[in-house]
Amino acid sequence: MAEERDKMSQQVESTTNESAYSRRHALRAGTGVAATAFGVAALGGQAAAHFPEDLEIDVRPDCDINRIDLENRDLIPVAVFQTDEFDPANEPVRYRFGAPDTVSNGDGARPVDDGYYVDLNGDDQADLLMFFRTDETGFDSEDSTARLVWERTEEGQHGLAGTATLTIVG
Repeated sequence: MAEERDKMSQQVESTTNESAYSRRHALRAGTGVAATAFGVAALGGQAAAHFPEDLEIDVRPDCDINRIDLENRDLIPVAVFQTDEFDPANEPVRYRFGAPDTVSNGDGARPVDDGYYVDLNGDDQADLLMFFRTDETGFDSEDSTARLVWERTEEGQHGLAGTATLTIVG
């Protein structure tokens, strides 16, 4: 498990050292954005009951096929890409990942650490690469979709979500 994560980290770090972001810098910048977003929502007088699926994610971003071997893969790498709507470098790392029904029930794997900020898709913007424990995802041989949810608050209030197709083996 650690060996797999270290190997992926070395590959990412060797090609993207220039685009790594400081966690402290990212959180400071995100505070103003979060305060502004909260103020706009409060002034609007309406609470959104459902958030759209706005996260752009990729399971196993180093592979063309999102194949997950439940028996032989301890960690699953998942990338969250920066978009106009969401900058993962400016938001706290509060994610749950796994089978859609598992994540919908409030369960799913949490990242093993705060992840790595790197440019994974060549757009000169920091993306977030995280690793999740396979045995906590709730995947079974019938699953063909993965879901990642970003929790807006520490209490698990709804945030944004993203899905990706995958193939389960093992």
